[in-house]
Amino acid sequence: MPLISTKGTYGLAAICELSKHKEDSPMQIKEIASNANIPQNYLEQLLGKLRRAGIVKSIRGAKGGYELAKDPKEMKVLDILIALEDDLKIVDAKIDHPILNIFFHDSKESIKEIFDISITELSQYQNKFLNYTI
Repeated sequence: MPLISTKGTYGLAAICELSKHKEDSPMQIKEIASNANIPQNYLEQLLGKLRRAGIVKSIRGAKGGYELAKDPKEMKVLDILIALEDDLKIVDAKIDHPILNIFFHDSKESIKEIFDISITELSQYQNKFLNYTI
């Protein structure tokens, strides 16, 4: 099993789209799905989990949709991934080897540190992408 599944990557992509949305109105699910290249039915499930975790909020009505529940500077990638994945796992099962258990625990903590950046900091990767050449 991978460290981060499609739930995590699609959910994070949706949050990135919502963080780029500057209009005063919420973003409709079909627009998020289209921009982030996520199947709309799957996105609905992910946004439901993110709403229950307090990461996004939904607005009902004709002009309804989704928006971030707080400032992207305050939202951590780690929190989004944990809300969707339940936890970040290095291994699927407990290993009956104390040294490896300590190693995998330390590895997990190191990975959490890597993902402990805000959505605003994540958007800085756009500059790396735009400056990337083959």
